[in-house]
Amino acid sequence: MMKAWGVTLLRLTVGAVFVAHGLPKLFGPMWGTSPEGTVALFALVGLQPAPLLAVTVGIVELCGGTALFLGAFTRLMSALLAIIMAVAIWKVHWPYGFFLNLSLEPGVGHGFEYALVLFAALFCLMLNGPGVLSFDGYAGKSAKSGQGRSRRD
Repeated sequence: MMKAWGVTLLRLTVGAVFVAHGLPKLFGPMWGTSPEGTVALFALVGLQPAPLLAVTVGIVELCGGTALFLGAFTRLMSALLAIIMAVAIWKVHWPYGFFLNLSLEPGVGHGFEYALVLFAALFCLMLNGPGVLSFDGYAGKSAKSGQGRSRRD
């Protein structure tokens, strides 16, 4: 039972992180960076069409993070977000090495350590599911008890 609570804490935390990263990609400066800044970064690292991809990533991060937080479609959302993190590691963070730029030296980006931790956390959620207190768990119990829709409906 305690293992399920650990997975739940991981799911809630990772979901909140992705909501916090999706908001500025879509809604701008009051949430941190700006949509324009995201488009410029995507274009700089060769992700094209940058405007479409920036909006898509913002939507997946915001909606996927919200779904993770609620424990809805946990495995699917974890897979989609893991793909985003894999691309971020490859296209954005890899050239800067492993470590974050803790000194915030201008012109030096962050290494891939944080993105790798998020990728690993998402992979754990794909393998283990949502834990307790989740829509996924509720839907599964409802279907088994005959109170909800089954996969055949």
